[in-house]
Parts: sequence; structure tokens; C-alpha cells
Amino acid sequence: MDRRPVRPFRSREWFAAPHRSDMTALYLERFMNYGLTPEELQSGKPIIGIAQSGSDLAPCNRIHLDLAKRVREGIIAAGGIPMEFPTVPIFENCRRPTAALDRNLAALALTETLYGYPIDAVVLTTGCDKTTPAGIMAAITVDIPAIVLSGGPMLDGWHEGELVGSGTVIWRSRRKLAAGEIDEAEFLRRATDSAPSPGHCNTMGTASTMNAVAEALGLSLPGCAAIPAPYRERGQMAYRTGQRIVEMAYEDLRPLTILTRESFLNAIRTCTAIGGSSNAQPHINAMAAHAGITLTAADWMEHGYDLPLLADVQPAGRFLGERFHRAGGVPAILCELAGAGKLDTGCMTVTGRTIGENIAGREATDREVIRPFDQPLKETAGFLVMHGNLFDFGIMKTSVIGPEFRARYLSEPGWENVFEARAAVFDGSDDYHDRINDPALNIDERTILVIRGAGPVGWPGSAEVVNMQPPDALIQRGVLTLPTLGDGRQSGTSDSPSILNVSPESAAGGGLSWLRDGDVIRIDLNIGRVDALVEEAEIARRRAESPVAPPVSNTPWEELYREKVGQLADGGVMEFALKYRGIAAKTPRHNH
Repeated sequence: MDRRPVRPFRSREWFAAPHRSDMTALYLERFMNYGLTPEELQSGKPIIGIAQSGSDLAPCNRIHLDLAKRVREGIIAAGGIPMEFPTVPIFENCRRPTAALDRNLAALALTETLYGYPIDAVVLTTGCDKTTPAGIMAAITVDIPAIVLSGGPMLDGWHEGELVGSGTVIWRSRRKLAAGEIDEAEFLRRATDSAPSPGHCNTMGTASTMNAVAEALGLSLPGCAAIPAPYRERGQMAYRTGQRIVEMAYEDLRPLTILTRESFLNAIRTCTAIGGSSNAQPHINAMAAHAGITLTAADWMEHGYDLPLLADVQPAGRFLGERFHRAGGVPAILCELAGAGKLDTGCMTVTGRTIGENIAGREATDREVIRPFDQPLKETAGFLVMHGNLFDFGIMKTSVIGPEFRARYLSEPGWENVFEARAAVFDGSDDYHDRINDPALNIDERTILVIRGAGPVGWPGSAEVVNMQPPDALIQRGVLTLPTLGDGRQSGTSDSPSILNVSPESAAGGGLSWLRDGDVIRIDLNIGRVDALVEEAEIARRRAESPVAPPVSNTPWEELYREKVGQLADGGVMEFALKYRGIAAKTPRHNH
């Protein structure tokens, strides 16, 4: 079939360089050494990149080493030429000091690859938390046709007949360990049983959340996000994704055509409905910022807060990824939102159709897992945006406020949703682990655990350390959760109703830098305020007495990151990078 692209493929500037046969020869020559032919590269077919995020260092994404074969077959069947290349590995569980350092690094590296090589369109392979926003941020910056293929969650984990969700089981089991209910061997058995197959977290942690967000943004084929990694449908989705990206190349359907303010608001709404990770806030804001779209605190409140929790999936619910997929996955969630008038159904997607057209007839098939909009698990389940004299921006994930926490802190007659607590302040996670069981801290039910030095500049990268558990003595008395607050993040698999992503962070001069042990903090969920009850004169004295010292970096990237990164309120982006958008419109100069 004779097809003509909407605009000439940029790879022609390499393999059929006008009036520069010397450069064409240079570009063609080395591709011959593994068997490609000049006829293929000069055929006029699109060169389709496969951005390979899977590796032995990234086990959550390792399934893509196999899926890429099906993507290739789909690309070839549709008339494209696949070229697979590696991306910077990002593995949340293992990267030290935190994988958050590498989201921006991976985005910058992928930007350079997509811009500087003869790639007409790209399949973004995603899975573990930050691989999804990193790929999308790069695709936005370059603005060539791009489609997201997630690797899918692991199969459901089981331990002695009980569902154990990856990540979530660790946070819950460490309480049992502290209470003396299990020993360390049992703790490890529970954790390892939660990872029974290839794939990313089988809970609604950050990985599942961000791949659901990619689908809600219109950047994945419908139903892609929730298919478990080992299912046959995952390979079928890989093949169809390969086919579709070739058509997108011919149509010149690019990220900046698809992504609008309305599509990002759809993503915020989806995050609430699925009980999504608190890490979604900086990632969604970062992707929007790269697209030239500003999302404010008011947007998160207006469009996401007063919506119901529909997905009964851990950590906010009971079930795991397999059953969520079989219940209908993300299309079923979007269908519920659309039916209630809470989704902009006119947003464009990678299918070339609107999101409303994509989800037509995709109602849930298991109402125990995906609830009707008017019969939710919780009525109001979005992120509560907060501010006060300690910070300008922070969020609380309200979908994980449990009955015990609500009864202890939020139900005093006349003070509903308001409480005061005495601060126990920790400078990073080592300090927390060293001192949490120190009787001298006198931690009790009316204590709020505060951690600082955990933000983008302070850590660096922002660490998942805010979901701190109480000291062992309290857990043994049945107090499993204390209020927590910090300028870092927490795992998306955690069920802690922390106040986190606090901006500005302590290392940037935020209020946590002057907070002291014993200060009383008032939290008012009714108006979204968090205030330390400290006089202004005392605050000024503390600031003058203990100025914030710049952290010491350990690597060149840490130093550059700290110099250029913004705060979590705005996505934790490399702020200088935001002005670069649609850069593939200009082909880079020849290299010889």
C-alpha cells in the first residue's frame, strides 16, 4: 500500500539527506554491520524507536526484554522499521540514595536520544514508578509520535491463603514485627510471597497508578495499564502497540496534539477514583509542566478532591492487580467517571479517537472490585492540599484514612477533622531509625512524627521516608499509626495518611528547618491548614540562629540535580528544561 506521511519523516534527513550523499553514506554504512540493508533504510518507511527500560537492574520492567519482540513484530507487520535502544535504569526499591534522582536524568537522556538519532516515532516501555513520567516528559520535549506500553503488574501474591500486595505487605508486616506477632523469617516470607512473577507492583502503588495515568491521558491503547505482565493479553497488547505506532507516525499524531489541560485534569480525577499513589502529584505536575500546562493546588482540589474511591485495590482497598484487570481495569474506571459527568470525554488519544469513544461500553464486570460511582468505597477520596506556616504546599492521601486513625484524631466533638500533636523531629531516615524507640522522646498517641531533609534538594531526589511507623512500644499497645509529616515522599504502596511532598522543603529554607522537638502542630483538615503554634519572633530567632546549610553532594549528577531541580509542588522538574518543547521540529546539524 502506497502511504504518504502527513509530513516527511525526519529519518529521511539521515538516510536520504538532500544534496549530501557523503553524509547519507556515513549514516548508512555502520547500520549495515548487523544485517540491515540500504533498501530498508531508504525505503521511506518510518524508523520506530523502542525505548527499552527493561534490564537486569530494573526487574519491574524486565518483562520488556520479551515484550519488545512482539512490539517489533507489530511494527514490521504495519510497515515500520524497529530500532531498540536502552534507557537509564530506574528501580525504585534498589537505587540509592533514591530512584527519584533518575526520573529527570532518564528524561534528559531519552530526549537526547530521540532528538539526535533518526527516529520518527517511539514506543515508550514503562513499568516501575518513574519510568512512565520520564518517558512521557522526554516524548513531550521532542514531540514525535509516542505511545506508552506498560509491562503490567505481577500476578497476585498469596501467603497462607491471604492476599499479600507488593510493598503494602512490607509496611503492614513491619508493624506486626514490631508488635512481636511475627519474627524476621516470617516477615521475609510475607514480602517474598508478594512478588510471584514478572511485573511491577500488583497493588495500586505508584507503578500501577502512573500507568493508569498514562492511559487516562490518552497515551496508551485502551486497557493497556492493568494487564498482568505474564498474561497472554500483555503480548497481544505489545503487538498492537507496535502496529499502532506506525500508523501514528504516518498520521503525525504527537504528544502535544494529544495532551491538553483537560487531559491532565482527567488524570487527576482518575487518580482519585483508583486510590492512586501520592507520588502521582509531582509526576502529573511534571509532565504537565513539560507540556506547557500549569497545574495548581486549586486544580487538585477542584477536580480531584471531592470524588469517590471506586477501585477496591490495596493499599486503599482489599484486592490486587489481577482482579482489577478482570473487573475492567482503567477503561471501566473511566466509564464510571464519564457516566457521572466527571470526565472530559472529548480528549484525543493515541487511537486517533476520543477517550469517550475508546471507553464506550467498557462497564465494570466485577462490582466488588470496581464500584458504581454512586456506591463507592469512600465518598470523598482525593488528595487534600494543605498549607500553613510550615510550608506552602503539601498533600494528604485521604483514601487511606482508616477508621482507627479517624476515631483517634479526627472525631473529637466540636473539633471534627482538627487535632493538635507534639512534634518529634527527625533529620532523615537514619536519624529516625536510630531514635524512634528512644524513651527520651516520650512519643505517645498525641505525637506527630516529622521528617526533614528528605526533599529534592535535601536528600537529594526526594525519598520515600515519610510513612514512618510508631515506636515498638506503641505498636505493642495497639497504636499502629501516628500522624506523620515530611518534605519527602512515601511509597505509593503505603496505607499511611501522611502529610507529604511538603514544599518548600527544609533544605530550601522551608518551615520544617526551624521546627523543634516538642513544638505543637495544629492540623485542620476542614480548611487544609497545618501550623506550628510558635510565635513569629521565635521563628525569626531560630532562623537566624540556625541558617540552612547547603547539603554535600556525592556525585556530579547529584550536584547538578541540586542546582537545577525545583520543588515537589511543581513536579520536582529540572526547571531550565521546561522551555524546550517540540524540539524535533528542527533537525540537528550534521555531525561531519
